[in-house]
Amino acid sequence: MTSAQSAPQSTDSVSDPYEISVPWADELNRDFAEWDARAEFPWEKWKTIQRSGILAVPFEEQYGGRAHTLTETMRALEGLGHTCRDAGLSFSTSTQIVSVGVPMQAFAKPELKSRFLPKIVSGESITAHAITEPGNGSDAMNITTTAKRDGDNYVIDGGKMFITNAPIADLFMLYVRTGTAGPFGLSVFLVERDAPGLRVGEPLGKMGLRTSPLSEVTFDGLRVPAERRIGQEGAGFLILDHVMKREILFSFSITLGEMTHRLERVVQYAKSRHQFSQPIGAFQGVSHKIADMKIAVETARKWLADTGAKVESGEDAAIDIAATKTVVSEANTRTALDAVQIFGGKGYLTSTGIEQEVRNAVGGTIYSGTSEIQRNRIASLLGL
Repeated sequence: MTSAQSAPQSTDSVSDPYEISVPWADELNRDFAEWDARAEFPWEKWKTIQRSGILAVPFEEQYGGRAHTLTETMRALEGLGHTCRDAGLSFSTSTQIVSVGVPMQAFAKPELKSRFLPKIVSGESITAHAITEPGNGSDAMNITTTAKRDGDNYVIDGGKMFITNAPIADLFMLYVRTGTAGPFGLSVFLVERDAPGLRVGEPLGKMGLRTSPLSEVTFDGLRVPAERRIGQEGAGFLILDHVMKREILFSFSITLGEMTHRLERVVQYAKSRHQFSQPIGAFQGVSHKIADMKIAVETARKWLADTGAKVESGEDAAIDIAATKTVVSEANTRTALDAVQIFGGKGYLTSTGIEQEVRNAVGGTIYSGTSEIQRNRIASLLGL
């Protein structure tokens, strides 16, 4: 089965960033370590995500959404990260929101929105976007997968790699080349999983985020009706820019919630764990690590809040997005490693769950554009 069942959605407010996910904590966190060890997508927990209403937060009410703003969506996802210990499930949730639903709401024709958005918003149709290619990685400007016009259709040939949600997805947003090299040669198409010529590879084993399935997707003579194009031909880079800003803001808002939870757990442990007749938090070597974790969490929060507000107001936030992604992803990895050190031998055990957080964190410096790519982008925008 690759299609989720529809589920009633909560009408909870998102005024408190942790409010939306707290009622579902027990369901989301049940046996999360076992699911991670098996590297399986937890279908029963997806039903909990559906019931929580979080998938509906940024979408218009006419499609079953709750019509909240970008920054309100970030706050809701921060709450999910704070509550849910299954980081892979949270990552798939963010991908579900941003991969197809967000660009469709902003750029698709009304008939496509009416047909597909309600099931995306409810979580009944699971989604993925196919951007990264085997030979190009973060270099989206050199996409080589082609779409050639043939009457009322486009014929797509090529392949994509590292596609989150692909093994379980019902709908794919494809970023392909319809013109010459450069940003104005890209176009975007909506494709259903069972379209002849589309093949989804087997799930790929990975270091972290194991419950969020990942695979290759290939296209061999895939015929897509022209009416399934999202936006104008050649508008792909504009759509990609719109999506990637939100992908970074949404997924790393989840990360902020995870970092906040980690800090709370470390502080509690440092107060309760005794060595040499005193709490380990009384030792400067431990307390300074925790102080640095607090600084990292609040720095991440500040970057996300300021950049989200800037994007929401329509300001140029290119440097801010790159900096936010770099700051938050690297802080997440650093604080996860510090948590292992503070927990000592217990932190090294799989039963504690902290080593899992390290594995999950490492991916953040790679997906959505590596840290090196983000620094290149900042340098370029500074005129270097």
